[in-house]
Amino acid sequence: MKKNIFVGRRWLPWLLGLSVSLASCKGEGADGCRPDAAADAAAVPVRVQHLEQPFFTIKTAVDARRFMDAHPGFSRYYLQRQSANEKALAEGLPQLATNAALQQLGRETAAAFPDSAALRRDLGEMFRRVHYYFPDFRVPPAVTFVSGFLNQDIYVSDSLLVLSLDWFVGPKASKRPDLPQYMLRRYKPAGLLPLLAQNVSSKYNRHELTANTALDAMVHAGKALYFASKVLPCTPDSLLLGYTNREIIGLEANEERVWGHFLEKNLLYSTTPFLVQKYVGERPNVPEIDKTCPGRVGQWVGLQIVRKYVAEHPDVSLSRLMAEKDAQRILNESHYRPKKQ
Repeated sequence: MKKNIFVGRRWLPWLLGLSVSLASCKGEGADGCRPDAAADAAAVPVRVQHLEQPFFTIKTAVDARRFMDAHPGFSRYYLQRQSANEKALAEGLPQLATNAALQQLGRETAAAFPDSAALRRDLGEMFRRVHYYFPDFRVPPAVTFVSGFLNQDIYVSDSLLVLSLDWFVGPKASKRPDLPQYMLRRYKPAGLLPLLAQNVSSKYNRHELTANTALDAMVHAGKALYFASKVLPCTPDSLLLGYTNREIIGLEANEERVWGHFLEKNLLYSTTPFLVQKYVGERPNVPEIDKTCPGRVGQWVGLQIVRKYVAEHPDVSLSRLMAEKDAQRILNESHYRPKKQ
């Protein structure tokens, strides 16, 4: 029995019996993982402090100040504590901590992430690979928190990592971030590390400040996704990109048509922000290609270009790739020419 991957008449058919695990990530081995040069990388120390528990004990402004004093880095960088807003924070934190809906979300967060050791282990696995590829990388102290979606989902710097876990509880949560459904599907427990890895990549992902074409944006995003795929070698593309398995299969089967659209419409060198956003930014779909073509398709194409570039240049290390600022050079030397499946 056959069915179209996408609804459009020109999209290639696919077999319903095709194994998603075999088709959803190019280059996977029999275990579903990509080749992992850092498999034997040395462990790195990871410390995770859970601030949900002390946060929910706050009842008064005095408690709030005591909490902020006890966690100065978190208060400074994540809560943006300053003398100008000290009073507002001291009065606002008790209101949040005693809010019944947020307390309920806190319980749901604890249920979604019940194993602190597992989270620390998963972070350790990712960070030891980052350190393998970038020896100057130092694991920042990590804290978890329940923000009520009033602050960032992930904050990462050289001195602090904050994981606002309530963002990632998933579809059964009583409250969810105020985002459209096509973005919300990334916010589940399994989506935490892929988003974190892409955040970490920004420390190394170089690009020309004046480069503002669609190709620049596509390759920059592709490098971030490729970085995530290297430090999370067993994470499928569907999770890296926040796509469904079906969307990944559809894109792989129709890669030539997707690329052809960018060429035929002369999109690669467009600097029009609206056009760049249409193909690289957040969007439920890209009907200009097909009504079921997923949004951010330019990022997916960028990842394919980067993968082809690395395949053509196996001597290029991850650090060299991330330091390469010239998107045009990456495209030219990738010899990216997708063919019909």
